[in-house]
Amino acid sequence: MPQQSPSTLLAAALDLAAHGLPVLPLSRGKRPFGNCTACTGNACGGRPNMKHAGACHCPHVCHAWAAATTDPHVLTSRPWTAAWQRAAHLAYHPAGAGLTVVDLDNAEAVAWARATLPPTRTVDTSRGQHWIYRGVMSSANRTRPGVDLKSHAAYARWLGTGTGTPAPLPGVVRALVEEETTRPRARVVSSPEASGTWQRRPAHGCRHTEGYVRTGLERGLAKVRARTEQGAGSQAFGVAQFLATRHTACPGPCGLDSLAEQIVAAAVSVGVPEPYARRAVTNGMTAGQGTA
Repeated sequence: MPQQSPSTLLAAALDLAAHGLPVLPLSRGKRPFGNCTACTGNACGGRPNMKHAGACHCPHVCHAWAAATTDPHVLTSRPWTAAWQRAAHLAYHPAGAGLTVVDLDNAEAVAWARATLPPTRTVDTSRGQHWIYRGVMSSANRTRPGVDLKSHAAYARWLGTGTGTPAPLPGVVRALVEEETTRPRARVVSSPEASGTWQRRPAHGCRHTEGYVRTGLERGLAKVRARTEQGAGSQAFGVAQFLATRHTACPGPCGLDSLAEQIVAAAVSVGVPEPYARRAVTNGMTAGQGTA
């Protein structure tokens, strides 16, 4: 994206602020401006809207994302005007507008998103895309290869309105932050044993054959176990959601708790902490049954 003039950046900032998007200028290095002398080292205690709220009301563009504002008087104030004169880019605070940005840094990451995430508003970047969802969450870098999440305590460059309508933030995106991806060298102590296998007889309300259910389950478990480096928790969510959708028309019960236990065990076997694995699978099952 070509570098814009200070006046163009300010005009865009005021327009976005009028629509409820907290904005701030970025330097030529695509980074926020440094703190003033009084705020250096967070000596001022930080701004009220930071993670650890302080009382700082510095008029300068200090504290990075926490400086983002929708106040036109601040945006056009003397200290901020000086910053706009030196600015090269415009940024915004996603969580301040109730948004999360999935920053896809390369073609491989974009391909993953297209295969895994629900469609939403997308904005092209110089190397990939931003996928923008409604909802806020913790921010994190490198949640998987080429994927950063920007929401709370983060800023994202403004690169245009993009295309599409922002969709609700899906559980599979939230799962990327919570998941731990270190593969255990051996079976971890907390690894659960799968509590039995799915059987057609007790699940007398299921309309599917045992072969059909077992085939789908084994394919799903193989996908989870293949995520030995990263993404097993997200995959477990997806598998649970998919399997649950297969049973929405069954009179029930269908023994989904047994299927869930086996998915949890598969995720834990490749390093996902059991509490997170159970939460991801439970959320997937709930979403698949249409009760989320």
